[in-house]
Amino acid sequence: MTPVVSLVEHAPARSFRLPDAVGRALAAEKILEEAGPDPYEPGAWRLRAGSKVGAVTLSVPGGESVTVSITPKVPVARLFFLIGYCSDPRGWRDGSVGLAEHDELLPALAHAVERQIDRALRQGLLQGYRTTAESSHVIRGRLREAEQIRRRFGMSLPAEVTFDEFSTDIAENRLLRAAVDRLLRLPGVPGAVRARLTHQRSRLADITPLMPGQAPPAWRPTRLNARYHAALHLAEVVLEGSSAEHLPGRLRMDGFLFDMNGVYEDFVCKALREAMLTHGGRSALQARNIHMDEGDSVRLRPDFVWYGDSGTPMIVADAKYKARRNRGFPNEDLYQMLAYCTALGLSEGHLVYAKGNAPHTSHRVRHAGTVLHQHAIDLDQQPGGLLAEIDALARRMLHGSVMSSQGRSSRCSSAM
Repeated sequence: MTPVVSLVEHAPARSFRLPDAVGRALAAEKILEEAGPDPYEPGAWRLRAGSKVGAVTLSVPGGESVTVSITPKVPVARLFFLIGYCSDPRGWRDGSVGLAEHDELLPALAHAVERQIDRALRQGLLQGYRTTAESSHVIRGRLREAEQIRRRFGMSLPAEVTFDEFSTDIAENRLLRAAVDRLLRLPGVPGAVRARLTHQRSRLADITPLMPGQAPPAWRPTRLNARYHAALHLAEVVLEGSSAEHLPGRLRMDGFLFDMNGVYEDFVCKALREAMLTHGGRSALQARNIHMDEGDSVRLRPDFVWYGDSGTPMIVADAKYKARRNRGFPNEDLYQMLAYCTALGLSEGHLVYAKGNAPHTSHRVRHAGTVLHQHAIDLDQQPGGLLAEIDALARRMLHGSVMSSQGRSSRCSSAM
């Protein structure tokens, strides 16, 4: 049985006895916040998880494998809601994906993927047109003239042709097959779930598997593939979060990890964008073409910027998952937000933390008048309450931006 090292996201460091090769690999791959030899216990390694959650198995040639499992602080069901909302804000709600009795991340994910694939395939495999390019002794579709000249040097057959074929071997089914294959290779999938995944793979047996290193095929939601949507979103989650790589010393690392920083930031920004839809304007996530200096050499990229109907920036916000202080919020985040406000010409900026270590607070910058707000979002509440809190935050931001805009207008009028 593979030894398991169990850690909790952002919990204090603990000591574990590990093969030196495994300890060095954990230190080198930056999977954990801290990984180093224990100075007081020979042969032991001090490990501390950061914001990455999931499980990885490191296989030592000629020795035993070690699995490192990192449990998120938020409930697994809530984590699934955050991830699902990022994929499909309008179609994803709590309860749309059953997690059964699993309270660990990987078993719950494997169960959810298998159930959604089973639901998607109940009416049979989806079919569609697939563009195929091949060498053929029968002319069909369109002749690829340039390829024919390059490869055949004037020969009439075989012909280089391209044609559209109605088939089940399409992007949607290939994504499902790739997700099932990936889950079956991951350690920690329960036996009962693994058996059901094997059954799903048999239903997808005629679908072309993805080769190692090959990018997943692109798909787009339509009315025809509507019954596949939930399964496809989860399949993308599996493929984005999983990895398998060979490390120095013939070590192999295989696993599945989420970065909670990215999950939280994506959720806050997309939830704010949805909340602002009724107010017009447009929202920019990871806004580009913003510079701090007049020479455009210092680039800035705020997480969220809302532009009014006139195209003028009105709101800027940054999402911060972890406040790295026991009390209050970190000062460096304030410096970053001040730079955003200055570059965008805004008198208010907003930092949005996950629960945080303090209630809402604000700071007015000396000699500038810029007000920097620090908000705390409680991830422990149910999805409805969480989205309501984001909506209230969006209204507060909008109210502040309107008041600031009116203040600027009145100052300009009095100056005239």
